Amino acid sequence: MTTALAIIFVFGSMVMIHEFGHYIVAKWIGVKVIEFSFGFGPKIIGYQGKETLYAWRIIPLGGFVKLYGMDAEVDEEGRTIIAPIDDERSFMNKPVWQRMAVIAAGPIMNFVLAVFLFVSVFAYLGVPTQSNGNSIGSLVSGKPAAAAGLQPGDKIVAVNQEPTPDWNRLTEVIHGKPNQQLNLTIESAQGNKTHTVSVKTEKDPQTGYGMIGIAPDVVYVHASILQSTQFGLGRTLDFTKFIVVTLTQMITGKIPADVGGPVMIAQAIGEGAKEGLSNLLGLTGVLSIQLGLINLFPIPALDGSRLVFLLFEGLRGKPLNPEKENMIHLVGFVLLMALMVAVTYKDVVRLFVKAG
Repeated sequence: MTTALAIIFVFGSMVMIHEFGHYIVAKWIGVKVIEFSFGFGPKIIGYQGKETLYAWRIIPLGGFVKLYGMDAEVDEEGRTIIAPIDDERSFMNKPVWQRMAVIAAGPIMNFVLAVFLFVSVFAYLGVPTQSNGNSIGSLVSGKPAAAAGLQPGDKIVAVNQEPTPDWNRLTEVIHGKPNQQLNLTIESAQGNKTHTVSVKTEKDPQTGYGMIGIAPDVVYVHASILQSTQFGLGRTLDFTKFIVVTLTQMITGKIPADVGGPVMIAQAIGEGAKEGLSNLLGLTGVLSIQLGLINLFPIPALDGSRLVFLLFEGLRGKPLNPEKENMIHLVGFVLLMALMVAVTYKDVVRLFVKAG
């Protein structure tokens, strides 16, 4: 039950804030909003406002805002209907920059949500601070440091006889030596005695850094709203950079293209919910950044492709044929659905293999 509620919360918050971005900017520039829906497929419940239908649909894996005049519609006889050219409430009759603002508002709101969630976590928990220089806070099971017998509280005071007085210097040395044998000088957590431990670093497939599977001893210090905001903005920027770099490396073939689908995301959300509200909020922030970034890609049926078409219209001085553009978006949507099915199948197979 907890996992189900967490999934609804995570997907619901990301999708609704995204669609709210489209909705509020469309309202602001005077475009008529026909429908604001969470989910796809048949309507479960709905409320018809003065001019907008607010609905909850059966498949909770997305949502949409339907704007008057944005897409050509087809009547019962199969004829294409386009909003009148003199209707000022039609999306297509607004200046290009206003239409671009409506489209871009969705992804932008995903980044705003991420900042808000990270700031909330830091304001509640405090900001992370290393409590004891180069002291180990935790170890990753099965990694070189844990296999060598290191314990939380141990201090790594030198690597290959080079002093490592703080965590930053320690990570610099280890990161610079992938797949190499290191002699670590350890000050034991049980006392001030020192001894030497030999470990061989692993190479992180994404960054190329040397890793031994350790994390610093971190405590959370109460922070003001200003400090929390600074940390929240910084965390959003860091995750955005990381995701962009990772996706670029996948596209260029530098790292394996291991993409998770709805099943894997749902599993991660369930695990995050079990670890506490702060972890769930942080995970939601990361997923919201991913949603915002992916929607900015120039892929048919996503916001990025619509921005490309609008930019093309602005440079060309006239729009692409609406029927052709709709066909491109339709093909893109079908391909995205096919990709989602394929990725979901891969996730399910992975779960069965893991269970076996």
